[in-house]
Order: sequence, then structure tokens, then C-alpha cells
Amino acid sequence: MLATYVSRATLVPVLFKPRVTVLLRGRWSSTVAQSKVWESPDEAVKDVKSGDVLLCGGFGLAGVPDTLLAALAKRKDVTKLTGVSNNAGAGDSGLGKLFNTKQIDKVVASYPGGNKAFEALYLKGEVSLELCPQGTLVERLRAHAAGIPAFFTPTGASTAVEDGSIPTRYNEGGFANGVKIPGIKKESREFGGRKYIMEPAIAGDVAFIRAWKVDEVGNCVFRYTQQNFSTVMAKNAKLTIVEADQIVPTGSLSPNAIHVPGIYVDRVVQSTAPKQIEHIKLAPSPSSSGEQSTLSAEKEFAQKMRHRTAKRAAKELKDGFYVNLGIGIPTLIPAYLEPGVRVWLQSENGILGMGPYPTAEQVDPDLINAGKETVTLLPGASVFDSSESFAMIRGGHVDLSILGAMQVSQGGDIANFMIPGKLVKGIGGAMDLVSNPDQTKVIVVMEHCAKDGSPKILKECTLPLTGARTVSQIITELAVFDVDRKNGHLELVELQEGVTLEEVRAKTGCDFKVRSNLSKL
Repeated sequence: MLATYVSRATLVPVLFKPRVTVLLRGRWSSTVAQSKVWESPDEAVKDVKSGDVLLCGGFGLAGVPDTLLAALAKRKDVTKLTGVSNNAGAGDSGLGKLFNTKQIDKVVASYPGGNKAFEALYLKGEVSLELCPQGTLVERLRAHAAGIPAFFTPTGASTAVEDGSIPTRYNEGGFANGVKIPGIKKESREFGGRKYIMEPAIAGDVAFIRAWKVDEVGNCVFRYTQQNFSTVMAKNAKLTIVEADQIVPTGSLSPNAIHVPGIYVDRVVQSTAPKQIEHIKLAPSPSSSGEQSTLSAEKEFAQKMRHRTAKRAAKELKDGFYVNLGIGIPTLIPAYLEPGVRVWLQSENGILGMGPYPTAEQVDPDLINAGKETVTLLPGASVFDSSESFAMIRGGHVDLSILGAMQVSQGGDIANFMIPGKLVKGIGGAMDLVSNPDQTKVIVVMEHCAKDGSPKILKECTLPLTGARTVSQIITELAVFDVDRKNGHLELVELQEGVTLEEVRAKTGCDFKVRSNLSKL
């Protein structure tokens, strides 16, 4: 085998033979790399200007660069920013800081619904919003970083994302006064018999990132779910500024551990903002199991029905499955796994092998799930960034995706992210999670009827779709339906305990077949 030893002045070809040790001495130029560490966050953000596209790392409150955002919030002269982030911040954290100072004019986000102040501004026509599926958003950022101007994805095909029917901005006064800036319609094509839509890359002017350990030349290491959007954002922008929990000397980080090489990083500052947790969720203590419920009779019954649905859904999880569980009822499912069944839970913010909620002593602000709740990791778990996470999801490597819904149609359409003019929860990862239903089985778990008593299982969905012909099974507190996605039919296969066929017919907004050997649970 011919190898080449390279020095500054010479190229010396060397023939390597088995069991022969070759020692060479070359002439190398040794220089001391210039430090990228800045003393002051205020100085580090001095080149951000009005109209810039600002990429803000973080997921929920994990990995949010609040030190840098606080410095920018002092510069009231910087306005008309476009903020790109998974969320729209919360309170005085994340992009919320810049909403409070009225420095942001537009947001490109996946799940802004956690910030009710932003949601109200959007619905009143006071700020623009480009709502984007979570996996698509991170891929649009990764694409620009890699020099790719656009790409095709199945996520969002045959939905409001494709037809551009989600307004970017309402007229002043809000929804009732019409649309000021319409949504962006997407080009579509078929590949291999499936529809895909074209998504353009997003180019950032500035990226604010928070990392765990950063050396003086900008190499970054993240901790647990700190990675999220931060790795791709760091690689994307013209100016990348990283705030570090720890700044360490050059050479002290193992090359094997580095998540973002220093070539992408321009400035480093010390992080001083405290870490925050959006939802502290703890494992139930042994003593709490015997405590009397403080819920009203109505709420206690509703909770019982949610657990009934989760218990039935748990039967669909088989030993060794890779499973993604949405927020709400799906999070109750692991408690009802059958004996001997072990599954790998995937969380779209970057966990494979998610464990139960922590004890008070185990709570870690860098370890949260997609619902922004505190969690733990199981032995054998791995963590990664959002781009890697959604490659697993879109690529069909997850066996089962279980999520909630506002509506499901008899043909398997699902709607679960917004009510036009009233509610903008956000798409989050749902569109990606249902984007490959031939490889990843999609199950909806939900209440059979809405709070007003109207059916949630319909002939056709009336709300904007999350996915078309994607759901294979529907499980409620009343019944279990299998969905024929190809022909657009429902089949009732099971009734829950104490439920009659007549009740299900009365509370379902479409026709359905009944399995001849209909079973009861």
C-alpha cells in the first residue's frame, strides 16, 4: 500500500509493508491559532444589524443562547429581524426576549404555540410567520450549510404546506380582516410513485448557539439534547457566535467528541444565563400511589378514559420496536407495555432509548423530550441532533408512530396542528412522523369526540391536514378502527368494555364497516 507523508516543504512517498515500522521526521510549521474568545457578549453581537436573519438554537428551553439574546435585546436600534427557531421562545427566554423588545418582524418556526404572546401577535396581524414542519426546517438549514439550494421531501405533500394556504401575515386587526401576506405555494413532483414537494434552503446572516464545551478555536461539544437545531445552525450562518457553558483550552477536547468543528464558528463567549426547564415532570413516588385524587369527578373520568386508550394502544408495541410517541395520551403508553416487551423510544429532538421521567435528584435541564418534559436515558441510549433524528423518521427507520389528533378522516387523513384564526399550535414533528406510512405504521390515539360532543372521526377533515392517507389505525376510549388507506374505508375491529355498536355509530361522523368477528376488550 502506498501512503504519503506530507510536510510543509516535502512530499515523501513511503511503501508500507506488513509488520514494518517506519519512522519519518518531517519539517512542520508550528503556529499558535488565534483565539476566537470574546470577553463581552455585548461586543460579540455588535455586528448584528437590522433586517438580519437570526438563527436561534435550542429546543424548548434546552440549549437556548439566552446570554447572546440578552445582549442583542439591549440594542434597540436593531429591528426588523427574522428569527428562525424551532419555537418562538417562552416568556423572557429564547426569541421571547426579542418579542418583548419588539425587534422581530418575522418568525420561521415549527412549533410557536408554546409562546401565547407570539400566537396572539400573529393572529392580530402584528408579526409574520412562516410555519414549517420541524424536520423540513432543520433540513432547510442543513441544505444551505452544505451548499444545496433546495431539495424534495415527502413531508407536507397534499397539505396546507404544499398549497400555501397558511397565511404568512394577516392584515392589521387579524384574521377577520383578511390576509396581508399569503403563504408560499410549493412545487411538487412524483418520484417512484410518491409525491414530494420542493423546499428552499434557509440562509442565515447570524447564528446564536449554546454549547457545553467550546475550545478557544471554536470546536464545540454539546450535552444530551442541547444539540437539537444548534449543530446545523452553527454551520449555516455568515457569522456564528457560540456561548459556552465551559470554555476550554485548545487541544483539551478529544477530536472524537467534537460535534461542530471550529471552521464554522467565528466568536465564542462565556454563557452566564441560567439553564431553565419548561416542564419539570417527575416519576411518581412510591408514596403517591395511595394518595386520594384531587380531580373533579368529570376530570377523573376523562383521565380514566385516556388511560383506557393508552392501555389498548400498548398492545401494538412489539418487542424490539423503535417507536415515536407524540405528546398527550401517547406518553401514557409505556406504563402499559405487556410483560417481556422492550421497545426503543425515539424523541424527535434527538434521543433514541428514552427512559422514564426522572426523580427530583435526576432532573437535568439538558435532557428533555419533544414535549419539553424532563426525562432519563436507558442503557444503550444515544443522542444526536435534529437533522439525524428526522433522517430516521422520514427514512422509515421507526417502526411505529403514535400521535394525537383533532380530526381523522375515514381515508386516513389527519389534522392536528391548527384551527385557522383561533389556534396555531404549530406543526412540530407531526408532518414528518406521518410522511412515510408505508414504512412507519401511523396510529392515532384520541378522544372519540371533541369537547363540544362533535365527532372527531369524519368522512373528510375540515381542518388543515397534517398528512393525507397516512393513518393506519385509530384507537379511542370507545373503539378501535383499522384504516384502508388505499380505498378510503374504515373498519371497526374492537369495542372497548361497556361500549355498544350503536353508541359508536352515533358518535362517528362517517360510515364504517364492522368486522364479522368484532371483539370486545
